[in-house]
Amino acid sequence: MTLLLSAEWFHGLAGLLLGTMAVRAARDPAQEKRAGTAAFWALLGGCFVLGPWVPAEWVGLAVVIMVALAATQQVRWPPRRTERSAERAASAERLGNRLLWPTAVIPIVVVLGGLTLGRINGATWQLVLPGQVNQVALGLGCAVGLVAAIRMTGARSGEAFGEGGRLLQLIGWALILPQMLAALGGIFAAAGVGEVVADLVARVIPTQHPLVAVMAYCVAMPLFTIIMGNAFAAFPVITLGIGLPFIVDGHGGNPAIMGAIGMLSGYCGTLVTPMAANFNLVPAMLLELEDRNAVIKVQAPFAAALWVFNVVAMALLVYRF
Repeated sequence: MTLLLSAEWFHGLAGLLLGTMAVRAARDPAQEKRAGTAAFWALLGGCFVLGPWVPAEWVGLAVVIMVALAATQQVRWPPRRTERSAERAASAERLGNRLLWPTAVIPIVVVLGGLTLGRINGATWQLVLPGQVNQVALGLGCAVGLVAAIRMTGARSGEAFGEGGRLLQLIGWALILPQMLAALGGIFAAAGVGEVVADLVARVIPTQHPLVAVMAYCVAMPLFTIIMGNAFAAFPVITLGIGLPFIVDGHGGNPAIMGAIGMLSGYCGTLVTPMAANFNLVPAMLLELEDRNAVIKVQAPFAAALWVFNVVAMALLVYRF
Protein backbone atom coordinates (compact mmCIF):
# COMPACT_ATOMS: atom_id res chain seq x y z
CA MET A 1 0.00 0.00 0.00
CA THR A 2 1.33 3.43 -0.98
CA LEU A 3 1.77 5.97 1.83
CA LEU A 4 1.22 9.60 0.76
CA LEU A 5 2.21 11.50 3.92
CA SER A 6 4.68 10.49 6.60
CA ALA A 7 5.89 12.06 9.83
CA GLU A 8 9.46 11.31 8.76
CA TRP A 9 9.11 13.87 5.96
CA PHE A 10 8.46 16.63 8.48
CA HIS A 11 11.30 15.36 10.65
CA GLY A 12 13.54 15.61 7.59
CA LEU A 13 12.45 19.20 6.90
CA ALA A 14 13.17 20.13 10.50
CA GLY A 15 16.59 18.50 10.23
CA LEU A 16 17.40 20.43 7.06
CA LEU A 17 16.46 23.70 8.78
CA LEU A 18 18.72 22.86 11.71
CA GLY A 19 21.51 21.95 9.28
CA THR A 20 21.12 25.33 7.58
CA MET A 21 21.41 27.00 10.98
CA ALA A 22 24.63 25.07 11.62
CA VAL A 23 26.11 26.29 8.33
CA ARG A 24 25.15 29.89 9.06
CA ALA A 25 26.63 29.71 12.55
CA ALA A 26 29.88 28.27 11.19
CA ARG A 27 30.18 31.02 8.56
CA ASP A 28 29.20 33.98 10.77
CA PRO A 29 32.37 35.78 11.94
CA ALA A 30 30.38 37.58 14.66
CA GLN A 31 29.17 34.31 16.19
CA GLU A 32 30.92 33.38 19.41
CA LYS A 33 32.01 29.75 19.73
CA ARG A 34 31.34 29.08 16.06
CA ALA A 35 32.62 25.51 16.11
CA GLY A 36 30.63 24.39 19.14
CA THR A 37 27.45 26.15 18.08
CA ALA A 38 27.62 24.75 14.54
CA ALA A 39 28.37 21.25 15.84
CA PHE A 40 25.40 21.34 18.23
CA TRP A 41 22.87 22.31 15.54
CA ALA A 42 24.40 19.93 13.00
CA LEU A 43 24.14 17.00 15.41
CA LEU A 44 20.55 17.88 16.30
CA GLY A 45 19.64 18.17 12.64
CA GLY A 46 21.35 14.87 11.92
CA CYS A 47 19.24 13.17 14.61
CA PHE A 48 16.08 14.35 12.86
CA VAL A 49 17.21 13.36 9.36
CA LEU A 50 19.20 10.20 10.02
CA GLY A 51 17.65 9.00 13.28
CA PRO A 52 15.40 6.34 11.72
CA TRP A 53 18.22 4.98 9.55
CA VAL A 54 21.24 4.75 11.85
CA PRO A 55 21.86 2.56 14.92
CA ALA A 56 20.32 3.88 18.14
CA GLU A 57 23.77 3.95 19.71
CA TRP A 58 24.85 6.62 17.23
CA VAL A 59 21.90 8.81 18.14
CA GLY A 60 22.71 8.32 21.81
CA LEU A 61 26.33 9.33 21.18
CA ALA A 62 25.14 12.47 19.36
CA VAL A 63 22.95 13.38 22.32
CA VAL A 64 25.86 12.92 24.74
CA ILE A 65 28.04 15.20 22.60
CA MET A 66 25.28 17.84 22.44
CA VAL A 67 24.94 17.76 26.23
CA ALA A 68 28.71 18.10 26.60
CA LEU A 69 28.76 21.09 24.24
CA ALA A 70 25.96 22.79 26.17
CA ALA A 71 27.50 21.99 29.57
CA THR A 72 30.87 23.46 28.56
CA GLN A 73 29.16 26.62 27.21
CA GLN A 74 30.22 25.96 23.64
CA VAL A 75 26.70 26.77 22.34
CA ARG A 76 26.16 30.51 22.12
CA TRP A 77 23.32 32.77 21.13
CA PRO A 78 23.42 34.53 17.75
CA PRO A 79 25.06 37.95 17.72
CA ARG A 80 22.70 40.82 18.42
CA ARG A 81 21.96 42.85 15.29
CA THR A 82 20.16 46.15 15.83
CA GLU A 83 20.03 47.42 12.25
CA ARG A 84 16.56 45.96 11.65
CA SER A 85 15.09 46.49 15.12
CA ALA A 86 13.31 49.71 14.09
CA GLU A 87 11.89 48.01 11.00
CA ARG A 88 10.58 45.09 13.05
CA ALA A 89 9.03 47.44 15.62
CA ALA A 90 7.24 49.41 12.90
CA SER A 91 5.95 46.20 11.31
CA ALA A 92 4.70 44.90 14.67
CA GLU A 93 2.89 48.18 15.36
CA ARG A 94 1.28 48.12 11.91
CA LEU A 95 0.06 44.53 12.16
CA GLY A 96 -0.97 44.63 15.81
CA ASN A 97 -2.88 41.63 17.10
CA ARG A 98 -3.14 40.20 13.60
CA LEU A 99 0.28 38.71 14.28
CA LEU A 100 -1.48 36.08 16.40
CA TRP A 101 -3.66 34.81 13.55
CA PRO A 102 -1.09 32.47 11.96
CA THR A 103 -0.47 30.99 15.42
CA ALA A 104 -4.18 30.36 15.89
CA VAL A 105 -4.29 28.55 12.54
CA ILE A 106 -1.96 25.79 13.78
CA PRO A 107 -4.21 24.23 16.48
CA ILE A 108 -7.24 24.49 14.19
CA VAL A 109 -5.47 22.50 11.46
CA VAL A 110 -4.14 20.02 14.03
CA VAL A 111 -7.62 19.31 15.44
CA LEU A 112 -9.23 19.03 12.01
CA GLY A 113 -6.38 16.89 10.70
CA GLY A 114 -6.44 14.64 13.74
CA LEU A 115 -10.13 13.98 13.14
CA THR A 116 -9.97 13.42 9.38
CA LEU A 117 -6.54 12.40 8.06
CA GLY A 118 -6.71 8.84 9.36
CA ARG A 119 -9.97 8.23 7.50
CA ILE A 120 -8.69 9.18 4.05
CA ASN A 121 -7.46 6.14 2.15
CA GLY A 122 -8.10 4.11 -0.96
CA ALA A 123 -7.78 0.56 -2.20
CA THR A 124 -4.06 0.86 -2.93
CA TRP A 125 -3.03 3.96 -1.00
CA GLN A 126 -3.22 5.42 2.47
CA LEU A 127 -2.84 9.08 3.31
CA VAL A 128 -1.32 8.70 6.80
CA LEU A 129 -0.40 5.79 9.05
CA PRO A 130 -2.83 5.57 11.99
CA GLY A 131 -0.05 6.04 14.53
CA GLN A 132 1.25 9.19 12.81
CA VAL A 133 -1.99 11.11 12.33
CA ASN A 134 -1.35 13.69 15.06
CA GLN A 135 2.27 14.23 14.05
CA VAL A 136 1.38 14.76 10.40
CA ALA A 137 -1.50 17.06 11.39
CA LEU A 138 0.93 19.13 13.47
CA GLY A 139 3.39 19.33 10.55
CA LEU A 140 0.63 20.44 8.19
CA GLY A 141 -0.59 22.97 10.75
CA CYS A 142 2.87 24.50 11.02
CA ALA A 143 3.17 24.65 7.21
CA VAL A 144 -0.22 26.36 6.87
CA GLY A 145 0.66 28.77 9.69
CA LEU A 146 3.97 29.61 8.00
CA VAL A 147 2.27 30.36 4.67
CA ALA A 148 -0.33 32.50 6.44
CA ALA A 149 2.40 34.44 8.28
CA ILE A 150 4.37 35.07 5.08
CA ARG A 151 1.30 36.29 3.23
CA MET A 152 0.17 38.53 6.09
CA THR A 153 3.56 40.17 6.72
CA GLY A 154 4.67 40.30 3.09
CA ALA A 155 8.02 38.78 4.04
CA ARG A 156 10.04 36.61 1.70
CA SER A 157 10.36 32.92 2.48
CA GLY A 158 14.11 33.30 3.03
CA GLU A 159 13.50 35.98 5.65
CA ALA A 160 10.99 33.73 7.42
CA PHE A 161 13.43 30.82 7.65
CA GLY A 162 16.25 33.14 8.69
CA GLU A 163 14.20 34.70 11.48
CA GLY A 164 12.97 31.30 12.59
CA GLY A 165 16.54 30.08 12.79
CA ARG A 166 17.54 33.13 14.82
CA LEU A 167 14.79 32.46 17.36
CA LEU A 168 15.79 28.80 17.60
CA GLN A 169 19.36 29.86 18.31
CA LEU A 170 18.11 32.21 21.03
CA ILE A 171 16.33 29.28 22.65
CA GLY A 172 19.58 27.34 22.27
CA TRP A 173 20.21 24.09 24.12
CA ALA A 174 16.94 24.48 26.06
CA LEU A 175 15.21 23.39 22.85
CA ILE A 176 16.01 19.73 23.57
CA LEU A 177 14.98 19.80 27.25
CA PRO A 178 11.43 18.43 26.72
CA GLN A 179 12.69 15.39 24.80
CA MET A 180 15.52 14.78 27.25
CA LEU A 181 13.30 15.03 30.32
CA ALA A 182 10.60 12.87 28.74
CA ALA A 183 13.24 10.22 28.06
CA LEU A 184 14.44 10.54 31.65
CA GLY A 185 10.90 9.88 32.86
CA GLY A 186 10.81 6.72 30.76
CA ILE A 187 14.13 5.59 32.25
CA PHE A 188 12.82 6.18 35.77
CA ALA A 189 9.70 4.18 34.99
CA ALA A 190 11.73 1.30 33.54
CA ALA A 191 14.02 1.36 36.58
CA GLY A 192 11.07 0.76 38.90
CA VAL A 193 10.83 4.21 40.50
CA GLY A 194 7.05 4.02 40.16
CA GLU A 195 6.91 0.94 42.39
CA VAL A 196 9.02 2.70 45.02
CA VAL A 197 6.70 5.71 44.93
CA ALA A 198 3.67 3.43 45.25
CA ASP A 199 5.14 1.73 48.32
CA LEU A 200 5.95 5.05 50.02
CA VAL A 201 2.52 6.52 49.27
CA ALA A 202 0.75 3.41 50.55
CA ARG A 203 2.64 3.66 53.83
CA VAL A 204 2.07 7.37 54.45
CA ILE A 205 -1.27 8.30 52.81
CA PRO A 206 -4.66 6.61 53.41
CA THR A 207 -5.27 5.89 49.73
CA GLN A 208 -8.10 3.49 50.59
CA HIS A 209 -10.30 6.58 50.33
CA PRO A 210 -11.02 7.44 46.66
CA LEU A 211 -10.78 11.22 47.10
CA VAL A 212 -7.49 10.90 48.99
CA ALA A 213 -6.08 8.91 46.06
CA VAL A 214 -7.14 11.71 43.71
CA MET A 215 -5.51 14.34 45.92
CA ALA A 216 -2.29 12.31 46.16
CA TYR A 217 -2.07 11.98 42.39
CA CYS A 218 -2.91 15.61 41.67
CA VAL A 219 -0.41 16.85 44.27
CA ALA A 220 2.40 14.51 43.22
CA MET A 221 2.18 15.36 39.52
CA PRO A 222 3.00 19.11 39.81
CA LEU A 223 5.53 18.54 42.61
CA PHE A 224 7.49 15.97 40.62
CA THR A 225 7.17 18.18 37.54
CA ILE A 226 8.69 21.10 39.47
CA ILE A 227 11.64 18.88 40.38
CA MET A 228 12.07 17.34 36.92
CA GLY A 229 11.15 20.43 34.91
CA ASN A 230 8.74 18.62 32.61
CA ALA A 231 5.34 16.96 33.04
CA PHE A 232 6.28 14.28 30.50
CA ALA A 233 9.06 13.15 32.83
CA ALA A 234 6.76 13.11 35.86
CA PHE A 235 3.82 11.39 34.17
CA PRO A 236 5.11 7.79 33.82
CA VAL A 237 6.57 7.73 37.31
CA ILE A 238 3.58 9.21 39.16
CA THR A 239 1.01 7.38 37.04
CA LEU A 240 2.68 4.01 37.64
CA GLY A 241 3.28 4.84 41.30
CA ILE A 242 -0.03 6.44 42.29
CA GLY A 243 -2.53 6.73 39.44
CA LEU A 244 -2.81 3.15 38.23
CA PRO A 245 -2.47 1.24 41.52
CA PHE A 246 -4.72 3.47 43.64
CA ILE A 247 -7.13 5.32 41.33
CA VAL A 248 -7.61 2.77 38.53
CA ASP A 249 -6.91 -0.63 40.11
CA GLY A 250 -7.86 0.29 43.67
CA HIS A 251 -11.07 2.24 43.06
CA GLY A 252 -12.03 1.52 39.45
CA GLY A 253 -11.29 5.00 38.10
CA ASN A 254 -11.32 5.80 34.39
CA PRO A 255 -7.68 5.70 33.16
CA ALA A 256 -8.32 8.06 30.24
CA ILE A 257 -9.83 10.78 32.46
CA MET A 258 -7.15 10.23 35.08
CA GLY A 259 -4.33 10.54 32.54
CA ALA A 260 -5.72 13.63 30.81
CA ILE A 261 -6.44 15.60 33.97
CA GLY A 262 -3.31 14.29 35.64
CA MET A 263 -1.11 15.56 32.83
CA LEU A 264 -2.85 18.93 33.04
CA SER A 265 -2.06 18.97 36.76
CA GLY A 266 1.56 18.36 35.90
CA TYR A 267 1.53 21.35 33.58
CA CYS A 268 0.65 23.48 36.62
CA GLY A 269 4.09 22.58 37.95
CA THR A 270 5.68 23.43 34.60
CA LEU A 271 4.32 26.97 34.87
CA VAL A 272 6.13 27.70 38.15
CA THR A 273 9.52 25.98 37.92
CA PRO A 274 12.78 27.45 36.62
CA MET A 275 13.76 23.87 35.74
CA ALA A 276 11.45 24.25 32.73
CA ALA A 277 13.94 26.65 31.22
CA ASN A 278 12.55 26.40 27.71
CA PHE A 279 9.13 27.53 28.94
CA ASN A 280 9.94 30.01 31.68
CA LEU A 281 13.49 31.34 31.39
CA VAL A 282 13.96 31.45 27.62
CA PRO A 283 10.88 33.70 27.07
CA ALA A 284 12.30 36.15 29.59
CA MET A 285 15.55 36.12 27.64
CA LEU A 286 13.77 36.58 24.31
CA LEU A 287 11.80 39.52 25.71
CA GLU A 288 15.00 40.90 27.32
CA LEU A 289 13.36 41.17 30.75
CA GLU A 290 15.55 42.20 33.68
CA ASP A 291 13.78 39.77 36.02
CA ARG A 292 14.46 36.25 34.72
CA ASN A 293 11.62 34.93 36.90
CA ALA A 294 9.07 37.43 35.59
CA VAL A 295 7.28 34.81 33.48
CA ILE A 296 6.95 32.46 36.47
CA LYS A 297 5.55 35.24 38.66
CA VAL A 298 2.87 36.07 36.10
CA GLN A 299 1.95 32.41 35.55
CA ALA A 300 1.83 31.36 39.24
CA PRO A 301 -1.72 32.59 40.05
CA PHE A 302 -3.11 30.95 36.92
CA ALA A 303 -1.27 27.72 37.76
CA ALA A 304 -2.82 27.67 41.24
CA ALA A 305 -6.34 28.27 39.91
CA LEU A 306 -5.90 25.63 37.22
CA TRP A 307 -4.66 23.10 39.76
CA VAL A 308 -7.73 23.60 41.95
CA PHE A 309 -9.93 23.11 38.88
CA ASN A 310 -8.09 19.90 38.01
CA VAL A 311 -8.57 18.43 41.49
CA VAL A 312 -12.29 19.21 41.47
CA ALA A 313 -12.75 17.93 37.92
CA MET A 314 -10.96 14.65 38.58
CA ALA A 315 -12.81 14.08 41.85
CA LEU A 316 -16.14 14.58 40.08
CA LEU A 317 -15.41 12.67 36.86
CA VAL A 318 -12.81 9.94 37.26
CA TYR A 319 -15.05 7.54 39.24
CA ARG A 320 -18.28 8.25 37.37
CA PHE A 321 -17.41 7.52 33.73
